[in-house]
Amino acid sequence: MLFRSTVEADLDLLLDCAVDEPISWADPDRLLPFLKNGQYHHDRIWVAEQDGQILARAVWWGFPDGDRPLALDCLWVHPSVPDRVGLAADLLRHAHEKYGDAPAYHVFVVNGWRDDPDITAAIAWRWQAGAGAGLTDELERLRYEWTRGTPVPAASGRLVFRAEADDEAFVEAFRRVAVGTLDHHTQQALATTDPEAQAREDIADYRSMPGDRDWWRLAYTPDGDLAGVALPSANGGGPVVAYLGVVPEHRGHGYADDLLGEITRTHAERGADRIVADTDAVNVPMARAFERAGYRNFAVRLVLSAPPANA
Repeated sequence: MLFRSTVEADLDLLLDCAVDEPISWADPDRLLPFLKNGQYHHDRIWVAEQDGQILARAVWWGFPDGDRPLALDCLWVHPSVPDRVGLAADLLRHAHEKYGDAPAYHVFVVNGWRDDPDITAAIAWRWQAGAGAGLTDELERLRYEWTRGTPVPAASGRLVFRAEADDEAFVEAFRRVAVGTLDHHTQQALATTDPEAQAREDIADYRSMPGDRDWWRLAYTPDGDLAGVALPSANGGGPVVAYLGVVPEHRGHGYADDLLGEITRTHAERGADRIVADTDAVNVPMARAFERAGYRNFAVRLVLSAPPANA
């Protein structure tokens, strides 16, 4: 069995790798434009090949200008393979060794997916393969959307929102918001990373998104005390709620509603027809804030990642 990354000449073979299970995958309508715009690269698409036939395919996503893959988007094994778990795990391990990292695997499914045996079966073998390659930390995130025609949250006047050109102000805000956060990604990162270093890494990632840096806002109480941070942004699919958070000393006042309202107004005033956001299923306060702001839970994102090195 040959495990390798792909080249342009493999494109027709890659397009023949079709997932027939009810989960998200890198189908031709996604694969072709993402290869063109740089969100997929051939060196981030790996295959297991035998006698010229592709028996397994893994596709990783990353920012077009990024220097590393950020998420596994698709894992497929040919139906003829008797041990699809073993082959998929081997494929992931070979790619991880080359990357020097094990990016998380993201799968999108419908609400109520646990009641669908076809979806649970599709997830089960992929999760087993991921675990065999070191991805053992499971997370469920709720996907929300605001659509035009839904009322735009009115400004409460409780907070003052200010633009800030200096990234250092956002680094400090991110560092403060991370204390006691319910966000799983931040908790996991802080298990192995210094809070300031993690804040800088997050800022760099958000700067890499297609959204305008000038949209970012810091939120202050009327007496000038930092209350939180609000980042409207965009990804390849359009406007998103990239990040929002309240500093610990101002939690418990419902300021998340104000921050989310500011992000929503920012996008709506620019003509957005749809705004998408995710939050961890266990982060009930944030989920409730989305619902109060008129966002609808339309799907679920399942994430399988490597645990922190010292866990």
